[in-house]
Amino acid sequence: MLAGRLNVTTRTFSVEEVPTPRPGPGEVLVKVEAAGVCLSDVHLIDGTLTPLHLPGDTVTLGHEVAGVVAEPGPGVTRRRPGQRVLLQAGEERDGVVWTRGVDYDGGWAEYAVATESTLVELPGDLPFEQAAIIPDAVSTPWAAVTATARTEPARPAGVWGAGGLGAHGVQLLRLVGAAPIIVVDPLPEARERSLAFGADMAFSPGDPELPARVRGETGGTGLAVAFDFAGVPAVREQAVRCLGPGGRLVLVGLTDQPLTISDGTAFSYFQQQVLGHYGSSDEHVVQLVELVRRHRLDFSRSVSGVLPLAEAREAVDRLLRKEGNPVRLILRP
Repeated sequence: MLAGRLNVTTRTFSVEEVPTPRPGPGEVLVKVEAAGVCLSDVHLIDGTLTPLHLPGDTVTLGHEVAGVVAEPGPGVTRRRPGQRVLLQAGEERDGVVWTRGVDYDGGWAEYAVATESTLVELPGDLPFEQAAIIPDAVSTPWAAVTATARTEPARPAGVWGAGGLGAHGVQLLRLVGAAPIIVVDPLPEARERSLAFGADMAFSPGDPELPARVRGETGGTGLAVAFDFAGVPAVREQAVRCLGPGGRLVLVGLTDQPLTISDGTAFSYFQQQVLGHYGSSDEHVVQLVELVRRHRLDFSRSVSGVLPLAEAREAVDRLLRKEGNPVRLILRP
């Protein structure tokens, strides 16, 4: 079968022929129908990210995966051939979380093996391209909005960075009733898209009057919660200046740069908080699938392009160039 393989020692990526895997006890072989291209995949290729638990030096990328059960392994009782499923982006092994497509082979391939418990059945009317992005592209902002930030209805929320995660963050904040939703992004196309996804207003981070504008739009109080989906230090400093009393800054985008709070006295006086966030839990993916099943969410606008698996390198390059300002590019074997 074809698979997109990365050597994490040399950072060499190629789409090549490899043996089709076989499911072991408690495992399921899934025929991949769609796999998302995430910025984390790009960072694995460029060396910004390194697997923590990968045995060996080569892995099939792809942690956003949906497909059809091809073959249940020995002892599997709840999965049958032809069942439409998505794959959780990781699993716990001996108390440690392993990430699919990072610590073990993922879904940039014609077939993938998954532990039975990591499969979530899909509604029949949900296209595979939309289903694939639920683990991570949607579940990460969903967990940030609901679990880490504890977002409350009718309270103002800010989103810095309206790319793959932030665009969904806007959509999910609207679902839980945050109001107003204010987006900050340097790209005019991203700001325009955020309004289509449900933002009430969108500003450029280069606007020198941004904190004043935010306070003007929030009745003078500032933001109850701000999300950094960009992972940029300057974004975090700007977002803190837009927080209201008791406001929370949630760090979703990743960076190895230090966090600076220029006015620590005001930060403490107003009892503001900075909260780190990473990924999501299995329950968040299950919740999102149920919301889609009940037609509370629509991800049709999230699929910015579909490329064949053989063109995975081109998909990575398009994401790096931000060509077309994509929310998510999809690989289809």
